Amino acid sequence: MTAAKQRRDLAEAAHVLSRLGLVTAYGHVSARAGRAMLITPAADLANVTEPNIVEVPLSAAVLPLAAPAEAFAHLALYRARPDAAAIARAQPPSAFAAAATATSLPPLHGQAAWLGGSVPVHDSAMLLRSAALADSAAASLPTGEALLLRGNGALTLGAAPGIAVARMWLLSATCDAYLTARAAGAVKPLTAGEITSWRAVQDELLPRLWQHLLRRATCCQLSHRARQVGDQGVRNTFLVQDASCRGHDLAEFRVPWRRLRRPGQPDML
Repeated sequence: MTAAKQRRDLAEAAHVLSRLGLVTAYGHVSARAGRAMLITPAADLANVTEPNIVEVPLSAAVLPLAAPAEAFAHLALYRARPDAAAIARAQPPSAFAAAATATSLPPLHGQAAWLGGSVPVHDSAMLLRSAALADSAAASLPTGEALLLRGNGALTLGAAPGIAVARMWLLSATCDAYLTARAAGAVKPLTAGEITSWRAVQDELLPRLWQHLLRRATCCQLSHRARQVGDQGVRNTFLVQDASCRGHDLAEFRVPWRRLRRPGQPDML
């Protein structure tokens, strides 16, 4: 894969994290690039562009000025996990609640097994702004693809930026399911055999989940743009989503837009 393609993929993944409500002003996505990593800058992910992507050597002891301060967490995971090709860092609200109530999350449904045999909780709310703190967090994830950080969001791994983002969305949904089930009473996790059977198909099915989330995020963007355009001239039919634009809480529906363009005014979309 070319560096240009990696930068496009990272910018796209960053935008999806933002549009699905998995980050606010904080969060980042990275990809391994030989002996370095490419990472989104310390900025709102909604505004990331390809030229903004920062290259950091995997051996770096000091971060470039544009890199996020918690880029140390990405470096630590790439060093500890040769299988990690991309990493997402986000703060799903449900992750804060789940990490405050458990030391690990067992999978309660099949897709949750795509995060690992269980999701460990790193028992520290310290920002991972040093190599030592980042190494400690990375040591909490010797296997699996998701790590909850008590009081500090989560990290997910993937074979590509989009897969890491798909796992972050899935982690948010898994935390929601765990909290709901726990409030209802005793939970019944998947068996070891059930976990194995679901993990066997993750390479086949996770890319489909990423494409679904990408489409959903794109629809959210079109909906927002259509509201901005208003009566200035939208004549097509778009899949749009409700104004909350918050990931799996979204309800999709079709809205026909009447042609309201004034004579001589170009179409806006």
